[in-house]
Amino acid sequence: MPKFVIERSVAGAGLLGPAELQSLGCKACGALTSMGPEIHWIETYAVADKLYCVYYAPDEATLRLRLQKTGPPVDHISEVQTAIDPATTDREPEPHSGTPT
Repeated sequence: MPKFVIERSVAGAGLLGPAELQSLGCKACGALTSMGPEIHWIETYAVADKLYCVYYAPDEATLRLRLQKTGPPVDHISEVQTAIDPATTDREPEPHSGTPT
């Protein structure tokens, strides 16, 4: 299933306390549960005045429709094309096929 990063503007997001973050998370979980199993929230990063949320979803249109009910307005949705991490630096690069995995 494709992975997406969602950007949302939330004033002071990086300064939110545990109770405020829990409240946002509970609202998101409740909304997603009521919409069925096709959307999976992985995690969210709170930085400065933004939230960056990571989701699995069948496609961007379905995700955008569902996210209208889960919290702050969506600024931007990007489909993840490739991920890198420390483990990927220890092996030979694979040829780029042009098709996301």
